[in-house]
Amino acid sequence: MNKEINERIETIKKGNVPDGYKRTRMGIIPNEWREVQLRDIAKAVTKKNIDNSITVTFTNSATKGVIKQTDYFEKQISNSENTYGYYVVEQDDYIYNPRISDFAPCGPINKSNFEENGIVSPLYTVFKLRNDLKKNKYIEMYLNSSFWRRYMCSVANYGARHDRMNITNNDFFRMPVPFPPLVEQQKIAEILSRCDTVIEECKKQMEEYKSLKKTCLNKMFPKKGSNTPEIRFPGFTDAWEQRKLGDILRTLSFKPYLKTPEQDGKIEIIQQGNDPIIGFANGEPCEDFRNTVIFGDHTLSLYKPKSPFFVATDGVRILQGVNEMDGNYLLSLLERNRPKSEGYKRYYSILADREVFFTDNRDEQKQIGTYFEQLDNLITLHQRKLEAYTQMKKALTQLLLTGIVRVNKQQKILP
Repeated sequence: MNKEINERIETIKKGNVPDGYKRTRMGIIPNEWREVQLRDIAKAVTKKNIDNSITVTFTNSATKGVIKQTDYFEKQISNSENTYGYYVVEQDDYIYNPRISDFAPCGPINKSNFEENGIVSPLYTVFKLRNDLKKNKYIEMYLNSSFWRRYMCSVANYGARHDRMNITNNDFFRMPVPFPPLVEQQKIAEILSRCDTVIEECKKQMEEYKSLKKTCLNKMFPKKGSNTPEIRFPGFTDAWEQRKLGDILRTLSFKPYLKTPEQDGKIEIIQQGNDPIIGFANGEPCEDFRNTVIFGDHTLSLYKPKSPFFVATDGVRILQGVNEMDGNYLLSLLERNRPKSEGYKRYYSILADREVFFTDNRDEQKQIGTYFEQLDNLITLHQRKLEAYTQMKKALTQLLLTGIVRVNKQQKILP
């Protein structure tokens, strides 16, 4: 961003109005933008499924958008006996779900992209944009954003139900909406749509690598009833050995390495779960990390440390294979034979009791371990790219939907 944009941002942060801008109920916006209410550009849908002619029920999810109820719950919750009062939803209609969640603190607003009509619970608010705005992507992106939440919180009646927003239809349709000139709306939508395309492509690539890894775990380790994998690296033909996992694993004591995070810590502290690094500490860590895998006894998490480490709790198992088994191979072996989650319990005894086939050939272990390490690196790379693109879109959304950054006909960002 250039100097002028940064100065504009600082001016707004201080509560002042920059040149060329005005203060409105929704905040500071460009002078050329209008402030409209939702009722000026949309109307409520009141048509109901009186004759029970529509059987497809929609759900408005904070994370998945408008989807069929059968896809969300894996079964149909509603039936013809209780849907005669449901609202009819047509393609391009919007649905507001007042249920509060971490992902949607005021409930989500999403558009139905289904060509077929569906129905939704009367607890939802359904509305359609004016015909000339039905395909307007700018409005869709604004309603998918968080900018309208402050207004909703200001008019909500917080009663006994703390899991949903209690808002009257009149208040809902008085929601203020910033309305730039149509050309600018189109350019804003194009920029944010390109961000969405990049994000979706990154998600797709990451899922493809995850799918490849799952397939390889199945094919590069023996299936039940066989002592050789379906796919092997050239030069390896020996049958694999069968043992219980507990017979080929050794557990290192966690007690010498228990630590809590320290402000100036340099060495990572590992916990169980999806976020393995809880913080950093100083002292004498476990130096024997190269062939080590950390197993979450309650969470089934697996983590391969790449440097000396501490552990956060007694809920982790510091595992190594016998005969200096390659650490990356051990990680893949455990991933291939990880038990299914059955809720909060200790899983190591279940893991150790599993019968597995493994190769004792160090060269084969090394090649298999390196292959899966490279796959994991690709997945991590795409995960980081996805996070970066998502943050970039979030920042652009903040700048473009408030008019802090302007766009012209050439789609360039203007001061």
